Amino acid sequence: MDYIDRLRDCFDEMVVYKDLKKTNFFSALSLPSFMRDWLLKKFEDNEGNFDKDDLSRFVRKFIPRKDDWTAIKNRVIIEGELVKFLAKISVDIDVKTGKVSFALPDFGLGNKDTVIESDVWDACKDDLVKGNDIWGMITLGYLPPEECDIEYDFETKHSKSKPAKEGKIQLVSFKNFCPYQIDLDQYKEARKEFSVEEWMDILLGAVDYNANGYKNEEQKLTMLTRLLPFVEKRLNLIELAPKGTGKSYLLGNVSRYGWLSSGGVMSRAKMFYDQTKRKEGLIVGNDFVTLDEVQTISFTDTDEMRAALKGYLEQGNFTVGNYKGVADAGVILCGNIRKEIMDADGYSNMFTELPSVFHESALIERFHGFIKGWNIPRMNDDLKVGGWALNSEYFCSIMHELRSDMTYRSIVDELIIVPEQADTRDTEAIKRISTAYLKLLFPHVEHASDIEPYVFKKYCLTRARKMRDTIKYQLGLLDVEYSGKDLPTFNVRGLD
Repeated sequence: MDYIDRLRDCFDEMVVYKDLKKTNFFSALSLPSFMRDWLLKKFEDNEGNFDKDDLSRFVRKFIPRKDDWTAIKNRVIIEGELVKFLAKISVDIDVKTGKVSFALPDFGLGNKDTVIESDVWDACKDDLVKGNDIWGMITLGYLPPEECDIEYDFETKHSKSKPAKEGKIQLVSFKNFCPYQIDLDQYKEARKEFSVEEWMDILLGAVDYNANGYKNEEQKLTMLTRLLPFVEKRLNLIELAPKGTGKSYLLGNVSRYGWLSSGGVMSRAKMFYDQTKRKEGLIVGNDFVTLDEVQTISFTDTDEMRAALKGYLEQGNFTVGNYKGVADAGVILCGNIRKEIMDADGYSNMFTELPSVFHESALIERFHGFIKGWNIPRMNDDLKVGGWALNSEYFCSIMHELRSDMTYRSIVDELIIVPEQADTRDTEAIKRISTAYLKLLFPHVEHASDIEPYVFKKYCLTRARKMRDTIKYQLGLLDVEYSGKDLPTFNVRGLD
């Protein structure tokens, strides 16, 4: 662990002391990792120490639970207080009236009951227009019925009040959850100070895992493969793994940019677009959508969902009725796997484990790769981080920004030699997975000449090919039309 001093030196205040092995303090608070690390950054001293009482008081005051919403409404509406707390917020601008409203999805507060006045909007709009759901410190107040109907004057560019029958909860102020600027160039430059082995350990620490708990590099890399949809747009993966390997934790708690749906009922309206509510679904505004415990998920209309998924996975757009939408979220299927199928190492029909909606080769082919989750050890205390590590909130913001960096794909296009008559979907899958590995493991690479061909082959192309090869083999078991269609050999330019 001799790289820790370099880690602290290169990333300075973006490093926090995480000790998940010795304390259940944060588990008791039920906070996601990105929020926990934000609090650590706020309360820790230079030695990683913090006052638990001070932090607990802050959480009780500023991070309410869903059960606290009625009490908040009482303070805002009945008591006339201004109430400040940390929450996820989304905004809407009415095309017909120019009114700006907001919603707090975690508390069930909708746009019809809220308003943002023009002076507040002018002060915080740069942050609030960055995405569908933005985390931040909000202050709520109340506009009683006689003051609350806000009409926007397009000539003066200010809102004005007129009498109305209904009161509104108003946004009084907003401060972005991420108070610092993400500097990708600094992140890329810092990566040069570490070997690829050290960097893998740093990445594991950033998402709360102790690198020393893994037996070998294959286990580490399989674990890190789960992060590929965090850094690459519309990367669609399937993972089957034994219970207790941390799928739900990593995909549901580490990043605020993704969505985890565990079991239950999933509809086209919830996933893509709700015609009744005229509201876009989960696929819009998230970096990835994970259907966890996929064996237990039921679909309201199997044919409808299958058709919508096929269109989206192929092109990144969807049509529901007269509504046409686009998105760049990856779709991840996660499920548990029986021991006898796991022992076959991908050479038995694994997709019998999936719901019937996925028992179609044309749909499965649109998933880029497969993660063999049985190569990841079952979660234990030795795998929990205990020491200095990258702030998860900062790291996931970096990964979110890397999604839009197109230079990596151009490098991959230059490095990979595509064999003649290679299937277009195979080529795209291998290039997309290779690009994600390049972003994750070698973010400092700016040109094809910056990475040795054999290194690119080992850590990017070969792994991408194996992930696609599993999909290809499973397709042959699912549909005789795909039987015997092996993946051709993709090579790296510069290797003999």
